[in-house]
Amino acid sequence: MEIKSAEFITSMAAYTAPEPLLPQIAVAGKSNVGKSSLINKLCQRKALAKTSATPGKTRLINLFLLNDAFHLVDLPGYGFAKVDKQEKIRWGEMMENYFRQSEQLKLTLHLVDIRHEPTQDDLQMNAFLRGMNLPFLVVATKSDKISRGARMKHLAPICRQLQVQPWQVVCFSSENGDGRDQLLEILEKALSEEG
Repeated sequence: MEIKSAEFITSMAAYTAPEPLLPQIAVAGKSNVGKSSLINKLCQRKALAKTSATPGKTRLINLFLLNDAFHLVDLPGYGFAKVDKQEKIRWGEMMENYFRQSEQLKLTLHLVDIRHEPTQDDLQMNAFLRGMNLPFLVVATKSDKISRGARMKHLAPICRQLQVQPWQVVCFSSENGDGRDQLLEILEKALSEEG
């Protein structure tokens, strides 16, 4: 698949199904894991999704239209320590409502930082996706920060804790584009599946 067009549609505090109803790919991950950077790299656009050095930039559900054919749904980053408890609860509810209400969701990209073991929040997200029986793909971001030779060592605890096999994880770098083609192929397959 080639991304020929990408545009920002809207931000919402509470999910409502956008018109027209199109297949959706969701992007979930903890604050500062590189969700916005991944979206920008995937679409080959520098500032389609707003990136920030400050974690917790995405506080709303951001909706993008790609190829006039499907929606990319950027969910708020979870597990950000510097927001108060009420805000964390609100984010959690916003995401949970999205997952419960979206009937067009084809795949969730669950982003984790390849350099670190999954956090408690990552494990909760993984358990939630499994519990809801939602299709997901683990994407290990910031892969350019680790040499190819050291990747397996870093992937082992991620795979063990998130209960996936190494070949089921896409190593991705928004710096050098590593994993972009593989990810686009997976998205194409997910979007073409019926049901």
